[in-house]
Amino acid sequence: MSNMLPACRRVTGPRARQTVALARYASTSTKEKSRVLVIGAGSGGLTVANQIYNRFKAAGKPLNAGDVMVLDAADYHYYQPGWTLAGAGLGSKTDFRRPLASLFPPHITHIAENVKSFYPESSSVTTTSGRTISYDSLVVAAGLKTNWDGIAGLPQALADPSSGVSSIYSYDTCDKVWHDVDALRSGNAIFTQPAGIIKCAGAPQKIMWMAWDRYQKSGRGNNIKIDFVTGMPSMFSVKKYSDALNALRIERGIEAAFQHNLVSIDVANRKATFKRDDGSTVDRDFTLLHVAPPMGPPDFIKGSPIADPAGWVEIDQATLRHVKPEFGNIFALGDCSSLPTSKTVAAITSQAPVLTENLFSVMDTGKVSSATYDGYTSCPLLTGYGELMLAEFKYGLVPKESFANYLGDQTKRRRIFYHFKKDLFPWVYWSRMVDGKWFGPSGPFRPKFV
Repeated sequence: MSNMLPACRRVTGPRARQTVALARYASTSTKEKSRVLVIGAGSGGLTVANQIYNRFKAAGKPLNAGDVMVLDAADYHYYQPGWTLAGAGLGSKTDFRRPLASLFPPHITHIAENVKSFYPESSSVTTTSGRTISYDSLVVAAGLKTNWDGIAGLPQALADPSSGVSSIYSYDTCDKVWHDVDALRSGNAIFTQPAGIIKCAGAPQKIMWMAWDRYQKSGRGNNIKIDFVTGMPSMFSVKKYSDALNALRIERGIEAAFQHNLVSIDVANRKATFKRDDGSTVDRDFTLLHVAPPMGPPDFIKGSPIADPAGWVEIDQATLRHVKPEFGNIFALGDCSSLPTSKTVAAITSQAPVLTENLFSVMDTGKVSSATYDGYTSCPLLTGYGELMLAEFKYGLVPKESFANYLGDQTKRRRIFYHFKKDLFPWVYWSRMVDGKWFGPSGPFRPKFV
């Protein structure tokens, strides 16, 4: 978790660069200055920080070491899609984290602090320790907030090793998922999904499909009843994939309850309470309960001058630039943004090059470029060991499939897609994406915008 040490001890990189940087800051009195300030060092922040630096260099206008600064107090960086793999027994959770400081190249300055407040009128932020940092351009890539307290009894249930309650939505609990799934011999296994926005909205059912397959292959299928209880109105937001998943659910004998939102857990009596769309509640008995918690915008963004009424950073859905002209030097991507698309790592791979091109163009010419984001995102839907349905779509929930011309309809579950998720994507993430060298469907080739 975050460790609020004095900033001068936590700026990463070679000591010589650190000394030069701190000397430059000292010359600006109490206000530190960056050319590009990135808030957050998750998937979006690391990717775009590297791509921005590389874009200026490719244009023959290289930035100086330290011109790109990243604010994030976390000790570790996580490959969060790997938590589903850990929950399915396909790897140790430690395979999916790295010390955050180890991921920064020498030319990008990491300051291990978090933002407290935004002051877009003066192009500056303050940190939780009281430092003021100004910028020429700001990129907000702060992720979202997981509201564990949004379900009564959930934090206590997750902390109880014998509760039967687990979640793949945290590093601390994803290994408990596999423990609980593998240990279950009989009873009721309930997998939930909340209403509203969450990261990787397919993940709650991915782990359900993997549990179903585990029980079938280990001879327990007839002894365990699996239910999918979701606050959403269907299996998936895109009708094409939703219809295929619903047909699979019926084929496999999994019952579903739609528009049922988990509101409380009673571990002592093994009861989960759900609120239905009409406001009434219903209790369900469980032996195993997998919970996808509600989520929302980070508190320090919600209510800030750069947020929309819902609390997300309010950006143009095509250019990723702030919608307010007076905040034209502010951009955002990923989970914290207002973009009307699924919040996934795959989405970030397509957002980052568009943001990078437009930020470079604004800083170079004062205007955005022709680069636009079409809402591309992807959800690799594990449906069992050795099979996966690869959902890809764009704005309007319209499918945008990368492999359909070569392999056929992507509602068909394929082994090759399974190995993409299990083997290829983690390798690409650590060896290419966080270094700014992966561009979504374009792979290792930076898109050329006309």
